[in-house]
Amino acid sequence: MEDKLKQLESEIEQIKERNLRVEGDKAWERSAFRRVLILVVTYIIASIVMYTIGVTNYLLNALIPTVGYLLSTLSLPPIKRWWISRLR
Repeated sequence: MEDKLKQLESEIEQIKERNLRVEGDKAWERSAFRRVLILVVTYIIASIVMYTIGVTNYLLNALIPTVGYLLSTLSLPPIKRWWISRLR
């Protein structure tokens, strides 16, 4: 009986640890820091590529994919909520 109790306690601890990891992953996915980081990286990479291929006003033109990413992150959560509500 004691072994069974210890086994259950161990399983509960494993579940709690997994839940903490999952909550951390969710927090990261929704964080403003992550979005801003991706925006900055997208802008830098787009600028470098556009400069390399000879686009005039490459710094201005690099805003296009960056703004596209920003708009997609702003519009997808409401669409996701709508889609999930249809399942209920």
